[in-house]
Formats: sequence, structure tokens, C-alpha cells
Amino acid sequence: MITDPAFYFVAIPAIILIGISKGGFGSGVGILATPMVALAVPMTQAAAILLPILCLMDVVGLVAYRGRWMRDHIMLLLGGGICGIALGALAFSYVDDAMLRIGIGAFAILFVVHRLASSKQAEAAPHSPAKGLFWSMVSGFTSTLIHAGGPPLNVYLLPRRLEKAVFVGTTVVFFAVVNAVKLLPYTWLGLFDSANLKTSAVLAPLAPVGILLGVWMMKRIPQEAFYRICYVILLVVGSKLLWDGFAGLK
Repeated sequence: MITDPAFYFVAIPAIILIGISKGGFGSGVGILATPMVALAVPMTQAAAILLPILCLMDVVGLVAYRGRWMRDHIMLLLGGGICGIALGALAFSYVDDAMLRIGIGAFAILFVVHRLASSKQAEAAPHSPAKGLFWSMVSGFTSTLIHAGGPPLNVYLLPRRLEKAVFVGTTVVFFAVVNAVKLLPYTWLGLFDSANLKTSAVLAPLAPVGILLGVWMMKRIPQEAFYRICYVILLVVGSKLLWDGFAGLK
């Protein structure tokens, strides 16, 4: 088990941050967690430690948002997500981490700028099977590599202008399935050694704390303000990923 205090100095707030995001406040901000933990351990180890905790949070989230998710298109999104997981598992040893961060960060920023500049921003976008399948596949891919599936999925979900509880519930269901499926390739890749699993177990009690805090915050934020906050957080997250990506170029 990891005993270095510096690791827990970054891991504890990272897990609280994931929980707040999964609880419904600031969807997507949880992607900062893996880079935070990676300040103390290698990126692959950070991802392996966080995955069991993510799965535990998903159980709490499913209970908190039971029945409140987009039922009509969820199977399409899950199909794309699982395909993305398969691609991510195959690419795990070949994708450059820095370039991946740059790509995700740049896209997140461009997406927010486009949405804020659009004169039709207040109008809900119609469902597009092609867009839903594509962005859920990208989400599954990036989630497999660095648990950064939030921004690609938000590209599809945010323009739909769903009621905020349905929006959060849909992301909870999507990532509950995605994270559970990710356990298979992570096991296949040999990422779950005893040290990582013991460290995950020590940090696990923080899971419900963060997610219940996120639920509490989400219920007290008006819908329009909720979406503005989501866009601001997505912009901040994109900037952070872009910065980390360029800093990590060799």
C-alpha cells in the first residue's frame, strides 16, 4: 500500500472532487482527478487506483438518481461507450499521454467557445444518433485511458438542454456501466496489483462523502446557473488539460 503523505495530499481532494462531479455539480470537473493523483504516482497507477473508487461512487450515484435518466437513447450511448472502451484497451500502451491531454483540452475549450458564441445557444439541440454514437465512443475511449470521458459525452448531452437531474442521471448511468466494463481491460492489462487495490480500499470511505456533497449542491443551483457553471468548469478543465499536455511533451 502507498504510504507517502504526498500521495494522500493530492489523492484525498481528487476523490472529493470526483464525488462532487458525480453527485451532479459541475459535470466533467472530475477529469481533473487523475492528473492530480498523477502528480504523486505514474498516470497508469493513478488510473488503476481510482477505478474501484469510481465504481463505488457509481453505486451511490445510481441510488441517488434512480429513474431519472434519458431512457430513449441510453442504449445507443452505452453501445458507443463500450466500443470506445475496446479501442482504448487496445491503444493503452501506444497512446501518448501528453498528446491525449492536448487533444481533449483543446476540444473542450473550442466546444465551450462555440456554444457561448452561438446565437441559438438557448435552443435545445435535437437528438442525433450519429453524434450520440460518435461522442459516446470518444468518451469510452478517453475514459479508459485517463478517466476523462466527461467532456466528450458533454458535447452531446449539454446542447440537448435536458432537465438538470435527467442530465446528471444520464451521465451517472452511462459511467456506471462504462466503469464496470473497464474493470475487464484493466485486469487484463495487469493494473490491479495488491498495492493499488489496498490503496483504493483505504481511500474508498471518501466516495460517498463527495457524491452526497455534489447532490446537495446540485439541488440548490437553478437550472440556467447550473449550465453556466458546467460550461465554465469545462473551460477550466480544458485549459488545465491543455497546460498539462504541453508541459508533458518530450
